Amino acid sequence: MNFSLQRFLRHLYFICQKELLSLFKDPRMRTQLVMPVIIEGFLFGYAANYNIEEVPYAVVDNSATASSRDFLAHIAGAPTFSCYAVCGNVQEVSTLIDAGDVLGGVIVPEDFEKKLEHGEQAPVQVITDGRNPMIAGMVKSYITQIAASWSEEKGYASLPVSIETRTWFNPNQLSRWTFLPSFLAMIAFVQVMFLAGLSIAKEREQGTFDQLLVTPFSPTEILIGKATPPVLVGLFQAAMVFLIARFWFEVPFAGSLFTLFLTLFIFMVSTTGLGLSISSVAKNMQQVLVYLLVLMIPMVLLSGLVTPVNNMPEFLQVITYADPMRFVIDAVRRIYLEGAGLTEIAGDFVPMVAVAALTMPLAGWLFRHKTT
Repeated sequence: MNFSLQRFLRHLYFICQKELLSLFKDPRMRTQLVMPVIIEGFLFGYAANYNIEEVPYAVVDNSATASSRDFLAHIAGAPTFSCYAVCGNVQEVSTLIDAGDVLGGVIVPEDFEKKLEHGEQAPVQVITDGRNPMIAGMVKSYITQIAASWSEEKGYASLPVSIETRTWFNPNQLSRWTFLPSFLAMIAFVQVMFLAGLSIAKEREQGTFDQLLVTPFSPTEILIGKATPPVLVGLFQAAMVFLIARFWFEVPFAGSLFTLFLTLFIFMVSTTGLGLSISSVAKNMQQVLVYLLVLMIPMVLLSGLVTPVNNMPEFLQVITYADPMRFVIDAVRRIYLEGAGLTEIAGDFVPMVAVAALTMPLAGWLFRHKTT
C-alpha cells in the first residue's frame, strides 16, 4: 500500500476513534443517541397520520360509451380529483403509479353500458397507491360517493355501479406503512445534521480545537474524520428503525437492504456536508442550534413527509429540488414498499449526489478558511 495512503487511513482511523469515543463516553450522549430513535419510532408507528387535497389519477375506458364517458366526467368534476392521463390498458396505469405520477387508476370494463341497460350491477375497478394509505382510503370513499350521486342523477332505483378497489403496496391502507419507511430517512437526517453541526463548534467551546489543529493531521483528514462518525451513527439509527418497522410493526420489506442503505448513505453524506458547513461558520453551539433549526424545519416540510410535493404551490415544488430529503423519502418508500431497484430510483440519486458534491467541498473550504 502506498505510504501516503497508509498514513491517511491511519490518521483517519485515529480521528474517527476520537470522535466516536467523545460521543459514546458520555452516558447522557449514549442515551440521546438511542432512546429518541426508539421512542419516536413507536410514536410514528402508532400515532402518525395525514390528509391530502389533490388526487391525480389515470383512466382506462374499455367501454368507450356514452355512459362510461358521463361517469368518468363526474369523477373528473370532483374538486379533489384531477385526471392526469387516459391510458389504453392497466399496465400503463401501473407504470404511472410506480413512478408516483398518479395516486390511483379508474378502469371501466367493456360491458359497462350493457350491464346498465339490463339493470345489472356494472363493476368499476379502482386501483389505489397504498404507499399513501390515507389517499387510498379517500380515493375509494370519494369515488363511491360519486357513483352514488351519478346513479341518483340518472334515476336508478338502486346503485347499478359497484366500486371494486385494489390497493397496491399497502393492501390494508395502514398509515404506519408509509411513515415508518420515511422515518428511516428522517431520524438519520436529524441526528446526522446535529452531530455534524455541533462537531467543530463543540470543540471550539471546549478549547480542544486548537490542539487538534497542531496535530500532524491535515485539514482534509480532520474534516473526513469528523464526517465519518455522524454517518455511522445515522446508519446505526436507521437500522434500529428498520428493525422496529420490520419486526415489531411487521411492515413487509419488499426491496434490497443494500439498495436501501446505499441510498441512506448517499443522503447522509449530503446532510453531513451541510452540518459541517454550519459548524465551520458558527462561533458557538448556540449559533449552530439556531442555524440547524432554521434549515431543518423547511427541509422537512418541503420533503413530502407530511404533505405530498404535488400538493404544494408550483414555486415551492421548484424549491424542493434543492432539498435532498425529498428524494431520499421518495426512494426509501419505493425501495421498502415497492421493491424498487437501483435503476428505478437512479433519478433520486442525482439531486442527493449533487448536494453532496457541493456541500462537502464547501465544508472543506470553510473549514480551512474559517477555523484557522
